[in-house]
Amino acid sequence: MANRTHLVVMPGDGIGPEITAATLHVAREVDKLLSLGLTFEEVPIGFEALKKHGTTMPDSSFEAGKRADGVILGPVSHNDYPPVAKGGLNPSGEMRKRLDLYANIRPAKSRPGLPPRCGKPVDLVVVRENTEGFYADRNMFAGNGEFMPTPDVALAVRKITRKGSTRIAETAFKLAMTRPRRKVTVVHKANVLRMSDGLFLECTRAVAAKYPQVECEEQIMDAMAALLVRDATRFDVIVATNAFGDILSDEASEISGSLGLAASVNSGDEHALAQAQHGSAPDIAGQDRANPSSLIGSVAMLLAWLGERRSDATLAKAADMIERALDAAVAKPEWRTPDLGGPLGTKAFGERVAGLLGGAK
Repeated sequence: MANRTHLVVMPGDGIGPEITAATLHVAREVDKLLSLGLTFEEVPIGFEALKKHGTTMPDSSFEAGKRADGVILGPVSHNDYPPVAKGGLNPSGEMRKRLDLYANIRPAKSRPGLPPRCGKPVDLVVVRENTEGFYADRNMFAGNGEFMPTPDVALAVRKITRKGSTRIAETAFKLAMTRPRRKVTVVHKANVLRMSDGLFLECTRAVAAKYPQVECEEQIMDAMAALLVRDATRFDVIVATNAFGDILSDEASEISGSLGLAASVNSGDEHALAQAQHGSAPDIAGQDRANPSSLIGSVAMLLAWLGERRSDATLAKAADMIERALDAAVAKPEWRTPDLGGPLGTKAFGERVAGLLGGAK
């Protein structure tokens, strides 16, 4: 048996518990097939935690995640939480900030049998800086990055640092070195945000100079949004600050097929967290209609991260098996979930993916 791998599970709100259950079914099946030694510990967050502990992000849940080898985080309804003073903390932002999960890796890849919206298969990755920018819940050591000096004026602070910009650029160029095209697109708005994005560009250019094997181009954010719609196939690895990366990754995922298929992993130097790109969809919660593909794919990315970190080929194989089983499930219309025009519910889709793992060995 491989070294034991302890994963903390935070099911979240809305459809979170349903897609998490389907994802764990897949994870347990690949564990059984490959003897990975996976263990799972479920801890409360979100509205469940608010009822029991008076906060949506209990310290005990955070500490469990910090001790674990990895975290599986379901979607959260943080827009509906009470103010911070009444316990309403965004678990996603808290985990990213407190574990320094500075890199949000978001692939946008077309699945077999599911036509991409741009007409041609897409295979790109958005590397999003995850701890700075305009995100007021995580860009300050103390206090908040948004404030109102008067009832009629709201201000937001955009934080860009040399350290943050350099390490996210390093992540992007290292990733590009593992891909056939070896191309990085740096997205910015330095024509207007001359100081903050100017610093980001300065850092990315310095990193690019260390990777002469990688083609590097720069695109202004608004032009980039249009270019993705026009022809997403021209891009390989895209690196951007927090807000720009958030927007572009959702756009790219929808263009490549569906946001419901879009996986992501939040990683730092010591920790990683699997998280679906989409939200908690409370309108369909409890109806067995949600597509769990995004979270299933995110767990595959988490296992791949652990495999690379440990030089563990079995964990890497598990990640590949899950990816291929997802491809096989989505390829057949009769095996898809309702958002993709299919008949299967959340639970049945998870069981289908799990059943296909044996053929993906």
